[in-house]
Amino acid sequence: MLDADSLAAVWLSLRLALLTTLILLTLGTPLAWWLARGRSRWRAPVRALVALPLVLPPSVLGFYLLVAMGPNGPLGALTQALGWGTLAFSFNGLLVGSLFYSLPFVVQPLVNAFEGLGQRPLEAAATLRAGPLDAFWHVALPLARPGYLTGAVMGFAHTLGEFGVVLMIGGNIPGVTRVISVQIYDHVEAQEYAQAHWLAGGMLAFSFAVLLALHWLQARQAKAGAA
Repeated sequence: MLDADSLAAVWLSLRLALLTTLILLTLGTPLAWWLARGRSRWRAPVRALVALPLVLPPSVLGFYLLVAMGPNGPLGALTQALGWGTLAFSFNGLLVGSLFYSLPFVVQPLVNAFEGLGQRPLEAAATLRAGPLDAFWHVALPLARPGYLTGAVMGFAHTLGEFGVVLMIGGNIPGVTRVISVQIYDHVEAQEYAQAHWLAGGMLAFSFAVLLALHWLQARQAKAGAA
């Protein structure tokens, strides 16, 4: 069975993944809409920035975020000026790092969903005198629901399993920054393989369930599209 430290790590990881997913779905919606429907010449560079965590080593991303959050970094200077202290080695720091690291896993499905809408639904809404905002809320968002489900599942699962970024930014503070992946590492380092098996097995089962759910969702979408 899981000990108290492992249970604390599970709760902290779930909290981090949930907050990260909710924030990314909220902030990622206007960004994804702009990337999918905008005409600015800046779309390509912004797309590359959004996708950068997919190819950048987590330790590199974590290092630069740690520098930015430090007392001499721009983000650290801002948070200190606001009286918040520095974000490094805190839960809020983990949250900021997770937002950057999981950004493409949430935004990209939304971009794909918005791009797949085409012009006809929005044009039909316009003929019914729907304004742009009204058409977005009542036409685009309902049609993009599969993209939101995919983005939510992928963002939550990816945040739950991250290791390099959270270790670089948050270190290994019990109850504050020690997430599941770091707890597994600690158990293995201490040769506590039974505890490591419980956590690793749970993550393995969760990851398989996520992939199975995504496969089922995509198959259902394909059948609905064919119908």
